[in-house]
Amino acid sequence: MFSHLPDSFLQMNTIFISILIEALPFVLIGVFIAGFIQMFISEKFIARVIPKNKFLAVIVGSLIGVFFPSCECGIVPIVRNLLAKGVPLHAGIAFMLTAPIINPVVLFSTYVAFGSTWEVPLLRVAGSLVVALVVGNIIAYFYKGTGLKERFLKYEAASEKVAVPAGNLALAGGPSGDVTTTKFQVLATEGAQAEPEHDHAHHHHSEEHTHEKMSFSQKVWHTVQHAVDEFFSVGKYLVFGALIAAAMQTYIKTSTLVSIGHGPILSILLMMVLAFVLSLCSEADAFIGASFRSVFSTQSIVAFLVFGPMLDIKNLMMMLGAFKAKFVLLIVTSVTIVVFLYALVI
Repeated sequence: MFSHLPDSFLQMNTIFISILIEALPFVLIGVFIAGFIQMFISEKFIARVIPKNKFLAVIVGSLIGVFFPSCECGIVPIVRNLLAKGVPLHAGIAFMLTAPIINPVVLFSTYVAFGSTWEVPLLRVAGSLVVALVVGNIIAYFYKGTGLKERFLKYEAASEKVAVPAGNLALAGGPSGDVTTTKFQVLATEGAQAEPEHDHAHHHHSEEHTHEKMSFSQKVWHTVQHAVDEFFSVGKYLVFGALIAAAMQTYIKTSTLVSIGHGPILSILLMMVLAFVLSLCSEADAFIGASFRSVFSTQSIVAFLVFGPMLDIKNLMMMLGAFKAKFVLLIVTSVTIVVFLYALVI
């Protein structure tokens, strides 16, 4: 049936399916953690855990990933829900950068892949913390935007109260004169174009006000519902990213890239490009990185192991679905520069 198709296309299809099979379990873990955060973690708890000081908040965000065994495949929905719950942007991004690297599962797999020695695992952990601290503080002190796309900002602002002019009273359902209503009631007046976002946001808004009164079983059920919503939200970006990664792995030969990777600078840049293109899960990338030990320096391999979980094709697609393009560009640029400099000096 498929005999008439080119071998390269069949190879791309095989790589595409393998990437999805590798990534889907971790995406599922990520969306269920996101659902748990949505239903069981309150804003008051987060306010107690995250320091008010920006620098300390970045440190806490960088280290808390130890308790979240999350792959980069599922980290974006987790961070998006943390931000919606009130976690500062700089702390959330610091968590997003380190969580796929410093958790015990990844640390152990890296230790095993490199012959049960601690040099590379510790350099990997240190590199992730350096990148998270630098990028997190850049966002904290120099970035003035909100980061999240508008539809998620509407969700964050759900509980704020605004005044509705008398002309909108029928929609607000209040008496004559100015009334107080939620932002989602105001958003409903923006027309049919905003209806899908309104419906999605209003659903979350209602949950926010009622989940504290729910029984445990109701919370579990709504956690599952939220996880399903998140899965379909991020799933399309995962599929698109996996398809691009498979195409690049098929039609851009690794041997060609390796042949140009001579010298410390080029070899570091090359391994960062490979990490981005291969789009491996952080639980498995150490074994691929270890296979390059006879070809590349430890510096280059560490760059591969730090950069890949922070930025790869499928992860970039999911970030573009949650964050504004300019903010994603800031993350990509700053992470790339800091990882390169770190690998250069170790």
